[in-house]
Amino acid sequence: MTVADRTGSSGAAPSREQGRFDAIVLGAGAAGLMCAARAGQRGRRVLLVDHAPEAGRKILISGGGRCNFTNIHTAPDRYLSANPHFCKSALSRYRPDDFVALVERYGIAWHEKTLGQLFCDGSARQVVAMLLEECARGGVTLRLGQPADTIDHADGRFRVSIGADVVEAPRLVLATGGPSIPKMGATGFAYDVARRFGLKVVQPRPALVPFTLGEEDALFRSLSGVSADVEVRFGKVRFREAALFTHRGLSGPAMLQISSYWDHKGAIHVDFLPGREGDWLVAEKAARPRSSLRRTLAAALPERLAEALAERMATDGELGGITDKALRHAAARLAAWPFRPTGTEGFAKAEVTAGGIATAGLSSRTMEARGVPGLFAIGEAVDVTGWLGGYNFQWAWASGVAAAEAL
Repeated sequence: MTVADRTGSSGAAPSREQGRFDAIVLGAGAAGLMCAARAGQRGRRVLLVDHAPEAGRKILISGGGRCNFTNIHTAPDRYLSANPHFCKSALSRYRPDDFVALVERYGIAWHEKTLGQLFCDGSARQVVAMLLEECARGGVTLRLGQPADTIDHADGRFRVSIGADVVEAPRLVLATGGPSIPKMGATGFAYDVARRFGLKVVQPRPALVPFTLGEEDALFRSLSGVSADVEVRFGKVRFREAALFTHRGLSGPAMLQISSYWDHKGAIHVDFLPGREGDWLVAEKAARPRSSLRRTLAAALPERLAEALAERMATDGELGGITDKALRHAAARLAAWPFRPTGTEGFAKAEVTAGGIATAGLSSRTMEARGVPGLFAIGEAVDVTGWLGGYNFQWAWASGVAAAEAL
């Protein structure tokens, strides 16, 4: 049994008497660490438990190891949920500037990349170390490397079995996330506990995940490694970022973003040359009549992609020999190229999980279950999913703080 006690005890297994806490937080990820630290610093006796041997494992791999810890453009409309208003309260009370202030108090250097994304200059380990130190300052007892087994609730107290030990508290926080990236130990544990206590669960699905393509798009699968700045659309939702062709299909920020909205049956549409007017090929014909469509596309796109597009459109030869009508048709197709994914790469490659514990059963202010006093759910375990680029971390921090203030 692995026992790590941040309060400085000997590490011996606690007795039932010693196993009494004000709150037990299950899951030492972003939301759980933040919640435990804040509650501990408010004077609560907190036990933070995780089956993984180290805290913050998903934090450590995020942002290419540099942790995209928030986004300065955080707003409720950048989150998906059955109730799009649910996230407003927590996000309004703990903002990106609040987390930046915490990072700066620890002397962690950071920088802003595109689209408001904030990253550590150094390593994501700095963020995990910061959160663990915050827990230590709050006297949080941290137990890693052994999962919670049975959970009982009686007489207003939750009793959690951890190996041979039984710990109890009047409040229990579910912060174990969703099943995305199972190789990191991710499971649907939070959903099982929620259902046991009568909470509903919105069907979990992979989000921020690459698409797979079928045989009809085999030509594009042959472009593995090629990327381009595109605008991708599904329904009324649009994202303009990089797309990456893979040996299985489509990835890159633009595709990960739109994947969270895809309904698993419709086509997504890609504008390969966003910002171009409908007559741009006609104008190119007037300026360079002897240029081919392939060469014209290659001036703005990677050559292999330009060749593949020209081949699929079967519209080549000199522009001067192509009618204006045909060029307008080609431009329209390039502006809304349809792809019909056969699926996604699933939870194994999904950065987050969409769906989760239904917000209808939770207080948006405290994250407490309406029908089960003392039971809380935060972070990715809840049916709130952010865009790519630091939004999901900001939800973890904000929901963790919201619960901590109520513990």
